[in-house]
Amino acid sequence: RPGHPEGTIQAHIEELEDNLAQLQAKLSENEIDILRLMIHVHDTLKPDAKESVSITDPGSHASLARELLSRYCGDEELLQMIQYHDEPYALYLQHRKRGECDLKRWNALMQRFQDWDLFAAFLIIDNCTRGKDLKPLEWFFPRLREQRSVRWDERDFIRFEK
Repeated sequence: RPGHPEGTIQAHIEELEDNLAQLQAKLSENEIDILRLMIHVHDTLKPDAKESVSITDPGSHASLARELLSRYCGDEELLQMIQYHDEPYALYLQHRKRGECDLKRWNALMQRFQDWDLFAAFLIIDNCTRGKDLKPLEWFFPRLREQRSVRWDERDFIRFEK
């Protein structure tokens, strides 16, 4: 899978658990628990998902993950975070291709969450993995910090030797 040289979903989860451990000094126990839940749910159903569909398509891996989590959790913001965990990357791809991203889509994302610290932490955990380029995060975080106060910035990115 592109961006996933670790291979299996289990190996991806293990790498994300390691990333969580590297950030936990800046996290509360509750945040750690929620992030661990997100780690274990967000990509688990990728093999069952339709390929190359919008993240809002009912068959997308994000929608399947949201559906799974909704059976056990009624926290709408957390469900939104699972649904839109790849939205910053999609916006980055638009920007790279066209020189800008869809402003309406950007603004919708900015309005989606109250707990930007939690969502930003998950973005770092999920995107600072071997095989993934940090450019999408390097593009997203300065723009995010222009509109939202978050405790995370580029110094928190987990970097690997190439």
